Amino acid sequence: MTSIALSSGHKMPLVGFGLWKVPRNACKDTVVQAIKSGYRLLDSAADYGNEIEVGQGIKEAIDQGIVTRSELFITSKLWCTHHRKEHVRLALEKTLSDLGVDYLDLYLIHFPISVKYVPIEERYPAAFFFDPEKKSVVIDPVPYQETWQAMEQIASEGKARSIGVSNLGADLLMDVLSYAKIKPAVFQMELHPYLSRKQLVEFTQKNGIAITAYSSFGDASYQSIGMVNQGDSFVPLLEHKVILDIAKHHNVTSAQVLLRWAVQQNIAVIPKSSNPERIVLNTQVFDFTLTESQMKSIDGLNQNIRFNDPAKFLNYPIYAN
Repeated sequence: MTSIALSSGHKMPLVGFGLWKVPRNACKDTVVQAIKSGYRLLDSAADYGNEIEVGQGIKEAIDQGIVTRSELFITSKLWCTHHRKEHVRLALEKTLSDLGVDYLDLYLIHFPISVKYVPIEERYPAAFFFDPEKKSVVIDPVPYQETWQAMEQIASEGKARSIGVSNLGADLLMDVLSYAKIKPAVFQMELHPYLSRKQLVEFTQKNGIAITAYSSFGDASYQSIGMVNQGDSFVPLLEHKVILDIAKHHNVTSAQVLLRWAVQQNIAVIPKSSNPERIVLNTQVFDFTLTESQMKSIDGLNQNIRFNDPAKFLNYPIYAN
């Protein structure tokens, strides 16, 4: 698997397997299938609620001799309830225990949103709402710098070989770079042809930070959870004529075209599928190259449409203009 060099000195595969919305009852087998299919990067998070099952899949794959721990690149993410410095380590230890590993290859701060602490033994994962029945969000104004410094301590101890950020705006990323003793190795962001974020990508890469794109297929993961505004006018990316025509030209799937568009910019991707054939196909993006004209055609689809925006239900506008 082709990889990208990180500022931490480690390497990260350019194609990984995303674990958001993978049902717990299918997660173990899905992880084993993904590893058998060649994936070495597994993108997990405390908030996904399936890290125990992810860990079971990892253990089974290792026990079967398919892979060793050192060959895997395991990512997880710190949830918003654990941004205070005394809570960051608690969250990490829970994730390590659930995954059945003694270190992470990459630990990210999931969102730049700090909400009131919920003890792990009380509710886990805690989600955004302090009171789920009332759907009330209680913001805890923890400085991002405090959280980042706790992440740096984890990195210095080797509990996470690389640390990074996710879902930031450019201004907050610049702020992190102004005080970080260990700068983010990775910036994970929503990125697809409808949200190409060229200036942010250029700035991030210029500063030696690798990018992981999530939601490479656009709205596909958000329709079922009501995060797509019905007033938005767009053709689903997997069905867009520009993408379909390019896929036909290369005799590949539209999903492969969307993934190739990212990796050709040296941006890592973390697609997810429950279909065994598609799981394999999504790794096969290194044996064809999009022409300059095709890249420009895909770039031209940008509409600055964001699907993963907590402001839609939290009234916390982290991406406000």
